[in-house]
Amino acid sequence: MSFFLFLFSFFKKIITYNSIYPSKMRYFISAIHTDSGKTLVSAIVAQALKADYWKPIQSGMPKDTDTVRNLVSFDIKIHPSAYEFQKPASPHDAAKAENRTIDIENIVLPKTENTLLIEGAGGLLVPLNDTDFVVDIAQKFDVEVIFVINIYLGCINHSLLSLQEMKRRNLKIKGIIFNGEDISETKRIILHHAGYPELLHIYPEKEITPEIVTRYAEMLKSKF
Repeated sequence: MSFFLFLFSFFKKIITYNSIYPSKMRYFISAIHTDSGKTLVSAIVAQALKADYWKPIQSGMPKDTDTVRNLVSFDIKIHPSAYEFQKPASPHDAAKAENRTIDIENIVLPKTENTLLIEGAGGLLVPLNDTDFVVDIAQKFDVEVIFVINIYLGCINHSLLSLQEMKRRNLKIKGIIFNGEDISETKRIILHHAGYPELLHIYPEKEITPEIVTRYAEMLKSKF
C-alpha cells in the first residue's frame, strides 16, 4: 500500500509542478528578406508574451538587440549573440570581412525558463557559410516559425517560395504577420496557398514607439 501512496505523491508533485511551471515556447522570427520588419515583430511578440530575446548572429550597427530593448516596456532578458560582426552584410560575407567563419555548432540555445524569441538574419536562405543557411538555425532547434511578410510588388512570389521551402523542411509554422499597406488580394492569395493563419497586420506608422509596440502586442496576445 505504501508503494501506491508513493506513486500517488510522486505524480501529484509532477502535476503540481507542471501547473506552476508550464513548458515555455520558442519562436523563430523570420521574413521574406532583410528589412521586412523582423526586429519590430520581435519587439511586439516579446511585449505580448513577456519573452526573452536572442539574435544568434548580428551584422552591422545599430544592433537589433538595442532596438528591441528600446521598444519594449518591460525589463526584457536579452541573451548574448553567438556571433557579432561590424559589416552590415550577409552573415557569411560579414564573417569573411573579419577573417572568421560561422560554425552552426557554436550556435547554442540559451538556457531560460521563459519563452524565447529567436530573430533570424535576413531571409531564410541567407547563407551563414558555404554549407549552412539561416533556416538551418530554426531547423536545428526545432522551433515554431513566425513569418513576416512586408507588402510590396513581388512579395507574393518571394513569400510563397519561402513558405514552400519551410514546408519542404517540415518546419512548424505558428503563423504569418503582415507589415505595410493592407492590400487585400495580396494577403488573400498568400494565405490561400500558405495554409497558415494571419497573426497580425502592422500598418505604416509615422513613428515606431514603445506605445505603438504595446498596442500591437495587445492585439496579438489572443493568438498565443
